[in-house]
Amino acid sequence: MENNKQEHFHHRAHPWHGVEIGEKAPEYITAYIELVTSDTVKYELDKDSGVLKIDRPQLYSNVCPAMYGLVPRTYSGTHTANYCMEHSGRKNIVGDGDPLDILVLTEKNISHGDILVTAKVIGGLRMIDNGEIDDKIIAVLQNDALYSNWNDIYDIPKHIIDRLRHYFLTYKNVPGNETHSCEILKVYGKTEAFEVIAASIKDYEELFHK
Repeated sequence: MENNKQEHFHHRAHPWHGVEIGEKAPEYITAYIELVTSDTVKYELDKDSGVLKIDRPQLYSNVCPAMYGLVPRTYSGTHTANYCMEHSGRKNIVGDGDPLDILVLTEKNISHGDILVTAKVIGGLRMIDNGEIDDKIIAVLQNDALYSNWNDIYDIPKHIIDRLRHYFLTYKNVPGNETHSCEILKVYGKTEAFEVIAASIKDYEELFHK
């Protein structure tokens, strides 16, 4: 009986490696959500085990303004860094070695992370964090009653973009420690976001499917 139980036991898919990005990518993609707006602790996927872990308490009152997570089967490596340098004129930029980050906007109150959602890509933030490319793809939850009619970054009210920019420019700041250098070079639309996703998929395939 015990052996029979084991035969029917299925391991959970790894959110980074075991989940498909989606047949309609890059327009509609699957996103793994690590963090929601009500979280006072920063959760992050443990890349080895695929289990969500506590990274650190949120510093001060800086609350993430949208669901935040990663795009499965993407990687920030050479192609992603080269794309950034070609489109920004910067030099000596490298990938941060992580999956591509994504923010998913929704009017709904999502109570917890460690979930998969389908999201419509509408743009992104070109972000440099201590010399590493750390882009944030911006998307809206599929069929969201309020936001699903937004099709490109230019449909979003400026104050929402400003809130996203402010969060990522300040969420790692520690008073008295001025060594952290983070900047957002550009807010870009969905066409450029599709190209960033394509570059990160290429990086992933070259690293893990040699």
